[in-house]
Amino acid sequence: MKSYMAKTNEVDRKWYVIDAEGKVLGRLASEISAILTGKNKPIYTPHVDTGDFVIIINAEKIKLTGNKLNQLNYTYHTGYAGGLKEIPYKRLIEEKPEKIIELAVKGMLPKNKIGRQMIKKMKVYAGPEHNHQAQQPEVYGL
Repeated sequence: MKSYMAKTNEVDRKWYVIDAEGKVLGRLASEISAILTGKNKPIYTPHVDTGDFVIIINAEKIKLTGNKLNQLNYTYHTGYAGGLKEIPYKRLIEEKPEKIIELAVKGMLPKNKIGRQMIKKMKVYAGPEHNHQAQQPEVYGL
């Protein structure tokens, strides 16, 4: 019996729309990362990007369980001496709600060239509108 290995030019990519309203961040992010990597398809091959495109709407209405909204901080470094910055998630949801989903999904993807390629297939919007009607996206049921 031979193993099937997918090839990049043979992968059929679909577009999915996911409504994040009322969804828990971590559970949503793990489902999105499975779609982006292609692990929900039978042709999944680890060294080939077999994933689909994902559009996330209503990112501003995502839920964080427990007291994470007040306790979690987004930490980054500017590159300058003493440039460590922290932004509480409560302020991040108000200013850039898309960033929270992007960071959660990015952390669940491979840390290599394929992972950087996969994250580009995700489009996140704070509100209910998106501009990808031409791709005829399907509603993904979670």
